Amino acid sequence: MRPLDEKETAAVFEKLFKFTGPNLKHIVDRPAVEGPDDPPGRYCFRLHKNRVYYASESLVRRSTNVSRGRLAGVGTCIGKFTHHGAFRLTVQALDLLAAHARHKVWLKPTAEMSFLYGNSVVKSGLGRITDSVKSGDGVVIFSMTDVPLGFGVAARSTQDCRKAHADAIVVNHQADAGEYLRNEAEL
Repeated sequence: MRPLDEKETAAVFEKLFKFTGPNLKHIVDRPAVEGPDDPPGRYCFRLHKNRVYYASESLVRRSTNVSRGRLAGVGTCIGKFTHHGAFRLTVQALDLLAAHARHKVWLKPTAEMSFLYGNSVVKSGLGRITDSVKSGDGVVIFSMTDVPLGFGVAARSTQDCRKAHADAIVVNHQADAGEYLRNEAEL
């Protein structure tokens, strides 16, 4: 387990910024709440076996007692680097993104299952959407009861959604809570 280098940090922060915007500073500067240390420290990002973990500094210090071969992971896995070096957020980052999301989409109850099966969000399933969403922005998808379901990329802006046909794709799927069942062995 090692700290991220500059290139890796830039890739991770760029992807997180797409979903959180200026709220990214709250993720980086968040004080840790766990650990035996008197001042528990802050949260940090660490790389282990091409996966990026978000963990408290106290937990990272204690994990140094475990050899690299035996260490499965520390903290929350928020994403992984592909073989080509691109960073991809995983569904485990959903809680972190939901707490600090800049753009949100709420789904009607009839569209929730379709999204959780891995399909994109169509306009007929759209319950609400935050204002000022542009095409290409990262959005976090919630149920109407504010339960985070997943995240994706906006295919249309807020203004275009109002004019779009009922079958038009509004949000392209990236990850959802159903992946815990579909990709159980990989996560």
